Amino acid sequence: MSYHDLIAAFCFGYPFVMSFYWMSGGVLYHWLRGRHEPRPDAPPKLESYPAVSILVPCHNEEDQLAETLGALTLIDYPHYEVVAINDGSTDRTGPWLDAITATMPQLRVVHLESNQGKSTALNAGALAARHELLVCIDGDALLDPHALTWIVRRFQTDARIGGLTGNPRIRNRATLLGRVQVGEFSSIVGLIKRAQTVYGSTFTVSGVICAFRKRALQEAGWWSRGALTDDVDISWRVQLAGWRIVFEPKALCWILMPETFRGLWRQRLRWAEGGSTVMLKVLPQLHKRPRMLPVWLNYFAAVFWSYAMALGVLVWGASALLSLWGHDLQTLWPGFGVIPQGWGEVLALTYLVQAVVSARIDERFEQGVSRSLFWLPWYPLAFWVLQALTSMVGFWRAVLTLGRTHGTWISPDRGLR
Repeated sequence: MSYHDLIAAFCFGYPFVMSFYWMSGGVLYHWLRGRHEPRPDAPPKLESYPAVSILVPCHNEEDQLAETLGALTLIDYPHYEVVAINDGSTDRTGPWLDAITATMPQLRVVHLESNQGKSTALNAGALAARHELLVCIDGDALLDPHALTWIVRRFQTDARIGGLTGNPRIRNRATLLGRVQVGEFSSIVGLIKRAQTVYGSTFTVSGVICAFRKRALQEAGWWSRGALTDDVDISWRVQLAGWRIVFEPKALCWILMPETFRGLWRQRLRWAEGGSTVMLKVLPQLHKRPRMLPVWLNYFAAVFWSYAMALGVLVWGASALLSLWGHDLQTLWPGFGVIPQGWGEVLALTYLVQAVVSARIDERFEQGVSRSLFWLPWYPLAFWVLQALTSMVGFWRAVLTLGRTHGTWISPDRGLR
């Protein structure tokens, strides 16, 4: 077998194997935990209701906070506080937060004089929080009224759980990109987090909706100011400190996502660079927690897959150019092409099966999510290409900037509403 046959086999074989890996884990999670559970809007009674602190880091969020804090007033939980951290906002976020405290007694506000980044804001909020359980949401997220009950219930099931990732759902769907992301968060994100919970190690919490024990954060060293992706960084350090991180799909949170290619590119590039930075930094510590090694290896397998796909497309393009001068299109790379054929068609069918499986599992968390299957054929074209490009660029940016800090943040693209 030639080298190009091996690369072609990896290009089509890796996503094929991983798809069945995620599907089996997702189905197993549903079988073990989900099929007999009550619906998200009907949580069971808890033995106790410990107080919870909700941290809301904010930077220039004046247009979003009315919705976010309004949703928090509807939380169906007896004992909770809201700590909003104004991280050096230059708009009216600070005065608006101060004004709303008069009508929202559970709200406390922490002001940081300058923009120091989300990690610093979360650390400030954690120090100001009165309670052991911390729930973290973004300044544009709408937390479901029953989310706190499900989060607390999951922490009560296992004292080894140090962190928890909730279930973000897309609420802006004005464009094709927005609709495709609805399917992505169901068929990719939700399925992967279920599988990782079953297999024992989680790559990352969702920064837009997650929760931690203070003790776990303290043992992990709190949030790192230098982290570009604070959620990936804290997830690995909490698990390397010996704690578990799990997925709670019934802890719903409605979020805004980019709906332009420019906004999506910037978001996914930041995710790729931040993820690669964390993977490079944790390598010397993996011997402490060998169970994290499969997740680490899979990350770099995905990066290698991106380069392999890029090489395949470049060679295919060269072959196409050569064919204009009478050469066979398959001269340089027999069997490889951008149009699905053979195993490519099998891979496309496998992805469709994965989408159907995940939609069936997720239907109880979001009615009508199966309608997003109509848009999923666009996913490989739009998102696999985007993922491959951002992985390649993000990896080298991580290598070149390793050790630098990322202290500030900017307001992201939140789509068309």
